[in-house]
Amino acid sequence: MTAERVNPPDLSPPVGFSHAVVATGTRLVFLAGQTALDTDGKITGDTLPEQFERALGNLLAALHAAGGAPGDLARVTVYATDVSDYRGRARELGAIWRRLTGRTYPAMAVVGVVRLWDERAMVELDGFAVL
Repeated sequence: MTAERVNPPDLSPPVGFSHAVVATGTRLVFLAGQTALDTDGKITGDTLPEQFERALGNLLAALHAAGGAPGDLARVTVYATDVSDYRGRARELGAIWRRLTGRTYPAMAVVGVVRLWDERAMVELDGFAVL
């Protein structure tokens, strides 16, 4: 994939995301929502950062299995059951993101939700990639 990150100067400077991603490739990979499920289908982690790391790892595992890499992500949506907690831990979550994916950011959004499919889940990530 070739990707151009577009961050217009008339918008607020992006921190941990890109305002737009123009991607050119031959395959689209749509990634289902991933929570902190382990291989037995149980939510792991008692804190948002623990669950975020597992959910992001699961998203990346699905992407890798489809032949992609973190730099191929064009869009990621984060669903959080507590946006205040998410904002308060933004530095820590950003460090996890950079450790697992690097500093190339897709277009992103964080959406507050009442609850997720699994009641113990605090966060879910989905997205798509262009390969």
